[in-house]
Amino acid sequence: MDMCVFRPAVNLQLDIILMLIISLQFVSSYEIFAFLRMGNFTSSTAGGLSSTACAQYVQEVVSQNCVVIFSKTTCPYCKMAKNVFNEIGATYKVIELDEHNDGRRLQEALAQMTGARTVPRVFINGNCIGGGSDTKQLHQQGKLVPLIEQCAPCCAATGTEGSGSGQFESAK
Repeated sequence: MDMCVFRPAVNLQLDIILMLIISLQFVSSYEIFAFLRMGNFTSSTAGGLSSTACAQYVQEVVSQNCVVIFSKTTCPYCKMAKNVFNEIGATYKVIELDEHNDGRRLQEALAQMTGARTVPRVFINGNCIGGGSDTKQLHQQGKLVPLIEQCAPCCAATGTEGSGSGQFESAK
């Protein structure tokens, strides 16, 4: 076979590959330039935590606290859940997603982990019990306090970053 027939096609493919490499280098250089121009090594054009890091963050917070509420400040169901825990005197940790830099990604991680995207997402002793209505219903059925009493000793008496009404008292 005559190699002259194939040479233009090969050269064209090589030219395309070379152009793609140059384009990728340009994009990478632009992203690095944008990153450095911001003058802040904690943010980049991509921004925020990865979905894996968000899932790890959720797991860490949930494992270190007996009661965790992933909430939004304007959500009435979130307020309902917090009120239930305030009513029984339970300490809880709140992560306000609408005030968190990675709130949207955290909410997506919660959706993947719990099967629901809505807030609040309430965890007790590492398990998601649902949302605000679920929390209120468990309390009305007398099942919420026993769940909190089952918390590991390391988690039951820890302080909170968000709000809460102090240490849990099982006598209430």
